[in-house]
Amino acid sequence: MLEPDQNSRHEAGKEESSQTKWQRLWRQPRARYWFGIPLGGAIMFVAGIIFWGGFNTAMEATNTLSFCTSCHEMSFVYEEYQQTVHYKNNSGVRAICSDCHVPRPWAYKVIRKIKATNELFHKVMGTINTREKFEASRAAMAENVWEEMKATDSRECRNCHTLESMNLESQDKRARRRHTLERKLKKGETCIDCHKGIAHTLPEGY
Repeated sequence: MLEPDQNSRHEAGKEESSQTKWQRLWRQPRARYWFGIPLGGAIMFVAGIIFWGGFNTAMEATNTLSFCTSCHEMSFVYEEYQQTVHYKNNSGVRAICSDCHVPRPWAYKVIRKIKATNELFHKVMGTINTREKFEASRAAMAENVWEEMKATDSRECRNCHTLESMNLESQDKRARRRHTLERKLKKGETCIDCHKGIAHTLPEGY
């Protein structure tokens, strides 16, 4: 057990040691550390660019037509898609899977990619690995996509199609009536309300 004088000296030593630590923390760094700060910052900056470039490149690679159709399950809808105007048309402009199913704004794109991990689970489980299973789930899958497109006001459709750029005079009477801003605002309709089945076969009963 420490004597009173020893105890006082011990406490004073601890207080002095604590003050020394704080003084050491706030004192001006030595010259060699000044060189390390910008060097470390430069290394982190370069590492960030490399990470971002790699991440973005990988994400964009998953948007290609070849990637989307590389799964056996997608061969069913790919055959349908090849018979549509989105695949082949007079203008030679092709809309691929990601144009319709992946948002362009970065934040929404990342969210969509995260949701797509659920599809990997069903790939492993073989949920739709035969045409029979696919057809049995077609209605549910289509309705999920339609619901999502309705919620976003057919955002991906508007990447290519806008009311402002349409030549209404060249459209038939019915289309011209539906493609007016007044009707859209009054009815709350969006592209997918009228254009279901534009790129894929409609489920039985639709």
